[in-house]
Amino acid sequence: MKKEKIAVLIPCYNEELTIEKVIKDFRKELPDADIYVYNNNSKDKTTEIAKNNGAIVVNEYRQGKGNVVRSMFRDIEADIYVMVDGDDTYPAEFVHKLIEPIREGKADMAIGDRLSNGTYQKENKRHFHEFGNNLVKKAINLLFKTDLKDIMTGYRAFDRMFVKNMPVLSPNFEIETEMSLYALDKKYIIKEIPIDYRDRPEGSSSKLNTIGDGIKVVKTIVRMFKDYRPFAFFTIVALLFLVCGLAVGIPVLVEFFKTSLITKMPSAILATGFVSLAAISFQCGVLLDTVTRQHKEAYELNLLKWKQLENK
Repeated sequence: MKKEKIAVLIPCYNEELTIEKVIKDFRKELPDADIYVYNNNSKDKTTEIAKNNGAIVVNEYRQGKGNVVRSMFRDIEADIYVMVDGDDTYPAEFVHKLIEPIREGKADMAIGDRLSNGTYQKENKRHFHEFGNNLVKKAINLLFKTDLKDIMTGYRAFDRMFVKNMPVLSPNFEIETEMSLYALDKKYIIKEIPIDYRDRPEGSSSKLNTIGDGIKVVKTIVRMFKDYRPFAFFTIVALLFLVCGLAVGIPVLVEFFKTSLITKMPSAILATGFVSLAAISFQCGVLLDTVTRQHKEAYELNLLKWKQLENK
């Protein structure tokens, strides 16, 4: 039988304090796996330490975690992929539980759920991050009518089909949100595995910008809502324009029915503009919904062709 190939993917930016422990911990748990450290313009000794500990080090010069993940997914060939941050916040001993549903064909993506057992709430000292996690989680669960517990975790396992067919578009830390949205939209099987979380060791600092990256994540949600649910998105936009049009136009109509005259001409023009925009937005929603459906059909056919080529 063909030997199963496992790849551990570690995106890194200035993680000299923790990368050695992360590599050793995963080497202990997965002695036959290939461990890749993708160095993203680190200015410390991350690269040197990773090489000295036997990792395969690749330089990614386009800054941003999303850019790193894009290169990893394109370059690395394996049967099972494990992605983990290089900051030693995710215990390596849980990797077997993450891999199990992938190996058994019960999931295409396994998510390390930090939130269910309370360790993230206890260990995390950046409480606005927790607020952001919950906001994103509720928005996505509402959008896709699901009940995922942890959308933005950086500890995941994937099968080959997911990795080789996901177009990575996000350049930065919103990549985790994009993965979750993509998996839900394309009907990949997701399995959540409760894991422990530990905060960064003293002296190690988070690369996340709470406000800046939070805004990027919210933008990603709006963009994905528009791209994946265009009919709902543009219907909401149309309703907003229609409400504005009615608010401005009702006084004009009331005056016309009473006097058969329109003296509030600017209001009448503005109301007409709002209603016209509402009609245009609704038409956009209908058209883009058709395009999205056709795209999904094409994706499924391309995925079928990919599977046939893989099985040859």
